[in-house]
Amino acid sequence: MRRPIFKGLGIFAVGLGAIGAVLPIMPTVPFLLLAVYFFARSSPELEQKILDHPHWGPQVKDWRDRRAISRSSKTMAIGAMAAGAVFTWYTLGHPWYWISIGILVFCGSWIATRNE
Repeated sequence: MRRPIFKGLGIFAVGLGAIGAVLPIMPTVPFLLLAVYFFARSSPELEQKILDHPHWGPQVKDWRDRRAISRSSKTMAIGAMAAGAVFTWYTLGHPWYWISIGILVFCGSWIATRNE
């Protein structure tokens, strides 16, 4: 009974991760970590498929094994959030860009202070 539910939640998490891969303000790896969690309980083949991915697999493995984010990944994440804040400033303007700046400051600080 639980396996189909976990598999469905894993597929949903992968979908959110895919959206995060193209939207600068939304993360990808946290959703893939969630997907790996669900797939470990429902579909080891899909779990391994994520872990074997050439781009996302090493980041997921680093977090799962060492609870660490590489310096280059931190830089890219903060840069993508900054690009999202600038995009919001140009497209939506005041007061909406303050939300993006708040996310950048809060999440960027959290990301920057995590151990490597």
